[in-house]
Amino acid sequence: MNPQAKLICTISLLLGSTLTLSSNHWIMAWAGLEINTLAILPLIAKSHHPRSIEAATKYFLVQAAASALVLFSSMTNAWHTGQWDITQLTCPASCLILTTAIAMKLGLAPFHFWFPEVLQGWSLITGLLLSTAMKLPPITLLFMTSQSLNPTPLVIMAILSAVVGGWMGLNQTQTRKILAFSSISHLGWMTIILVYSPKLALLNFYLYTLMTAAVFLALNSIKTLKLSTLMTTWAKTPTLSAMLMLTLLSLAGLPPLTGFLPKWLIIQELTKQSMTPAATIMALLSLLSLFFYLRLAYCATITLPPHTTNHMKQWHINKPINPLVAILVTTSLTLLPISPMVLAIV
Repeated sequence: MNPQAKLICTISLLLGSTLTLSSNHWIMAWAGLEINTLAILPLIAKSHHPRSIEAATKYFLVQAAASALVLFSSMTNAWHTGQWDITQLTCPASCLILTTAIAMKLGLAPFHFWFPEVLQGWSLITGLLLSTAMKLPPITLLFMTSQSLNPTPLVIMAILSAVVGGWMGLNQTQTRKILAFSSISHLGWMTIILVYSPKLALLNFYLYTLMTAAVFLALNSIKTLKLSTLMTTWAKTPTLSAMLMLTLLSLAGLPPLTGFLPKWLIIQELTKQSMTPAATIMALLSLLSLFFYLRLAYCATITLPPHTTNHMKQWHINKPINPLVAILVTTSLTLLPISPMVLAIV
């Protein structure tokens, strides 16, 4: 891609996200979402591969439909209340339409159908953008309107997302699809607590972004797109493979790693809100996700288990690993001791 074009797309991404995050008017927020969508499309389709073009088309159609629903929701609310303030969303129909639109933008179940296929058609770095940065503006809109939203559809979509993310990730062999279903499952955890503790939902999103960035960048460093290739990386980068295993276990939420912190706090808050059955269901459904995280960790750290595919062991690489990977992996593993400070804030 032309460096000037890449610079324009990157600046447009930052501009669109900043516009949505800082706006208090529905039209400005909608404009930021549209700028984001249009800016990332050239980054998706830059390889000119048919799979990338297909992913770009699917992404554009879904995001355009979701943006239209956001605009329709804001217009309906303005029609009933006479104002375009984001925090003054009081019309019940507008709240339901907005919940549906944001669920489509994020890839929450039952609107998750596009997310794994789109992520599979992108490179790992662009997939990292989709899984983290592109989710921040919709999450922010949910955060700003959390006091007005009906918790029932959010809880239903959260449990469905945990079911879909865990169940459909079990039989996958492509690392990008596994991370896509992991994202759907984590979005369920963020959504179920959003109405009751928005700050906790944002904390979950920040820690999820941290851990997912570490996994994506580690997989990009060892150029791994499927499990059969991941099995041969131990001979090439043993230290990075060991760190990748620990980061995956942190993403699964195992103590004493960083990923245990948001799940622990969310279950505690749900119990305080007299939602013990929902907390129990979410905790049990996280076992499904734990299975395919353990499968990834097994493939990353065990050398060559018996299997029918023929893969040569790869030699050590001379290229140094990006320092950002080391920083992200370290923070993905060691942030649990800050939990007393987080509890004081939340």
